[in-house]
Amino acid sequence: MRSVQKVGYAGSIATSGLVAAMLSTVLFAAPVLPVRAQARYFDVPAGSGVHDVAPVHAAGGPVYFTAQRGGYLGVLTPSDGKIEQIELGAGSAPHGVVIGPDGAPWITDGGLNAIVRVDPRTKQVRKWPLPAESTNANLNTAAFDGAGRIWFTGQSGWYGRLDPTTGEMQVWKAPRGRGPYGITATPSGEIYYASLAGNYIAHIDTASGIATLIEPPTANQGARRLVSDKQGRIWVSCWNSGQVSRYDPSSGSWREWKLPGSGHAYGIWIDEDGRVWLSDWSANALVRFDPIAEKFTSFVSNRGGASVRQLAGRSGEVWGAESGNSRLVMQPIREVEH
Repeated sequence: MRSVQKVGYAGSIATSGLVAAMLSTVLFAAPVLPVRAQARYFDVPAGSGVHDVAPVHAAGGPVYFTAQRGGYLGVLTPSDGKIEQIELGAGSAPHGVVIGPDGAPWITDGGLNAIVRVDPRTKQVRKWPLPAESTNANLNTAAFDGAGRIWFTGQSGWYGRLDPTTGEMQVWKAPRGRGPYGITATPSGEIYYASLAGNYIAHIDTASGIATLIEPPTANQGARRLVSDKQGRIWVSCWNSGQVSRYDPSSGSWREWKLPGSGHAYGIWIDEDGRVWLSDWSANALVRFDPIAEKFTSFVSNRGGASVRQLAGRSGEVWGAESGNSRLVMQPIREVEH
């Protein structure tokens, strides 16, 4: 492993389990308000294939990102735009990155077919290869449960669990095969994942590993990524249907809202005010949804073809990767509208 310091440019202003019965399903077409808002952009090396982001929680701290084509983990220092590249090994193609309970970035690397941890201080790279039966799992994303174990998805039809303490790894074949993509943990440590090709979400029993399907009300919706709110409700970005959906495990009920326009919702994240952020490829924008007012607000990129993938954030900031423009974007969450 070697680290390489590279300097990026910090840009400025942009134009911006089965559920037996669903108690209620309501579809709203809420209005959208386009906003001109301050956003910051950070160039990454061209051709890196920037994919997912993971900002550390501390304000002003580094932001990790995966370079799927470059085969490295990037570390951005927002104050000066400097980028450090940490090579992950021959054949690496990292997809997802999350910050673990230990404060380290954990990576789902489809090229290595392994879970990877990078020490934030020493930059040492450690790898846990998947079992032989899950070769070419096409690893996507990961989340930690309440016991500190990391759960992950493989779009070829797998999901699995690694216990970092013991090194024990288990994998399971997903219901309906191909499709597992986004994954999230609730505040209580429960694990849910979304299947893009399977058009469902699932709850995983963290003890047995059994996944129970939960059918969204809209068929062929393309559930892509998902996130839990503070109440343990699951919010889902629906790629095919252009919706944001919410599943409440306590009641087994769903609600759905259609994004303005054609809508292709990819990433999803919830800020500290409980508002839902999505990346909408059709609108070339980040979209904020207020569940109380049922209102969408659009923050359009200042450059076409942004193709923002996963979203993540910290207090006051939402971060994404403009895969189409080889740069990261940071949007303040409380930007004044005008």
